[in-house]
Amino acid sequence: VTVLSRYAKGHVLPNISRAKQLWKVLMKLVGLEREIRVRIKFDDDGYFDNTKIVGDLNILKQAANRALADFAGKRVTRVLTAAVDGVPLATMVANSLGVDLVIAKRSKEVGVKAFLEETYALRDSGVTVTLYVPKGTIRRRDSVLVVDDMIKTGETQAALFNLIHQAKADISGVFSLIAVGDKWKKKLETPEECPVEVVTYVKVP
Repeated sequence: VTVLSRYAKGHVLPNISRAKQLWKVLMKLVGLEREIRVRIKFDDDGYFDNTKIVGDLNILKQAANRALADFAGKRVTRVLTAAVDGVPLATMVANSLGVDLVIAKRSKEVGVKAFLEETYALRDSGVTVTLYVPKGTIRRRDSVLVVDDMIKTGETQAALFNLIHQAKADISGVFSLIAVGDKWKKKLETPEECPVEVVTYVKVP
């Protein structure tokens, strides 16, 4: 208890390994995964409303702290997400890590002269989506953490990977609140040194 008190007051700081152990114990007490799971209710078409998750500041704060613990010791200079549902979580994570946030949007912003862009097809729909990132927001040798509220097909995250590659930057990891099924793992080819951290795994309904 004395040691925990000193940690809490900032008198002593744990090393990375100890910090991760403490976080795992505290997470069981706080119940972040449980809080997310009770809000997931699939409809007949296999979709669920994530409003009560991405709009809950308590969940987002806990998740940002989880990301901070998961990626402690790794070099992260940017957080990248795709508009729109990933933005609240990515904002909190970027703030927690003390780095800038980059948002890949589906339309070009007026006033921006040059973009990196990546087009991909939504699985089984025939619809194509293009993501745009202003040039210069991701720089060569940046180490970019990809953050999203959910991974389902892996297509959006793969597109974000390609944008990072275009900028000649490195992928430091992936952080997501929810992963549905595991088919996305085949689509999302992550480097060996690139951790994928997910708070809650759910089965495909």
